[in-house]
Amino acid sequence: MDTAIFFHIDVNSAFLSWTALEQLEAGSETDLRLIPSIIGGDLSKRHGVVLAKSVPAKAYGIVTGEPVVNAFRKCPHLTTAAPNHSLYHRKSSQLMEYLSGICPDIEQVSIDECYMDYSPISSNYTSPEAAAAIIKDTVYEKFGFTVNVGISDRKILAKMASDFKKPNLVHTLYSWEIQEKMWKLPVSSLFLCGKSSADTLHKLGILTIGDLALSDPVIIESHLKSHGHTLWQYANGIDSSTIFSEPAKMRGIGNSTTLSKDAVTRQEAAKNLLTLAESVGSRLRADHSKAGLVCTEIKYNTFRTASHQAVLKTPTASTNSIYQQALALFDELWDQTPIRLLGIRTSKLVPDDEPVQLNLFDYNAPLTEKQQKLDAALDSIRNKFGKDAVKRGSLIDSPNSTD
Repeated sequence: MDTAIFFHIDVNSAFLSWTALEQLEAGSETDLRLIPSIIGGDLSKRHGVVLAKSVPAKAYGIVTGEPVVNAFRKCPHLTTAAPNHSLYHRKSSQLMEYLSGICPDIEQVSIDECYMDYSPISSNYTSPEAAAAIIKDTVYEKFGFTVNVGISDRKILAKMASDFKKPNLVHTLYSWEIQEKMWKLPVSSLFLCGKSSADTLHKLGILTIGDLALSDPVIIESHLKSHGHTLWQYANGIDSSTIFSEPAKMRGIGNSTTLSKDAVTRQEAAKNLLTLAESVGSRLRADHSKAGLVCTEIKYNTFRTASHQAVLKTPTASTNSIYQQALALFDELWDQTPIRLLGIRTSKLVPDDEPVQLNLFDYNAPLTEKQQKLDAALDSIRNKFGKDAVKRGSLIDSPNSTD
């Protein structure tokens, strides 16, 4: 792609959503997301501030950051829950690990939001909008909470787009759309425009983002210094920043799929694991990496999850090696319950040119070299003619065998 495209992925009411899910998993019959509820404050004394709110709570005029006591004045029957930061960090890590499995080029900017570079994965989707919709839907399927995804050719605009109507939506705000979609918004909705800055701009007669964009930047800077110049640039969609991602090797590479119908036999599961192993292996090879650890993940139709991992004797990027290990882990895990989702994750990545110490009695080296040549040939064909240009016969004609 000639033009860089960025996604901004933001969890909807993260703290409240994650707390609600934990309570539901513990047997609660009430979903905090569906009633007027907040996270924050001392539950006995109603001290502190609102850290997160439900959509029904928002209808009462409750806003994030206001004192809890004020929130109770607005809604006396408000339900509260204490923050659980260890839970939030765990949920955040799970989400970021999953997203980095879709694309390694992500930049986490807070516990519940990140930027993703669409360019490395553009060939896998028909459009940025289609990719964002799939990401949004699979996050919900996998984790049970919703995200908004903003799409743009500028990072700041992707951030603004993700803040449009919520929850569980995809919005675009390309640089050529700012006049139509952004300039009519109140200046206080501009990223980094806090109450003090908005008050100053209001005194200058600047009420909307469009007013700010069309104003003289020198005047804005005279009142708000360098911050005023930044706000003026953002109002005009000016942002040359790029994704500052952690190396993929620190994160790992994986993929998962929600099945169109529950898998109830080992053959069905094995066939899907092979497809996942092909995807993961291909991405490892494209990243010039080998994995030292493989993890198989199962989500049952009861929404219970299970996973198991194993350290490999020799790091690999071979589709067949990843598949065989993932299938072995599956056999250890599966309890015959119908399967809704399957996943394969790899980590402990090393460069593919790192020397490998072979076992003296390892007779599989020639076979490994043959497999590497086959994988390289398949990668070349798929890169040139598309991922469906060549398929294994077992994925077309019959359920996958376990040979």
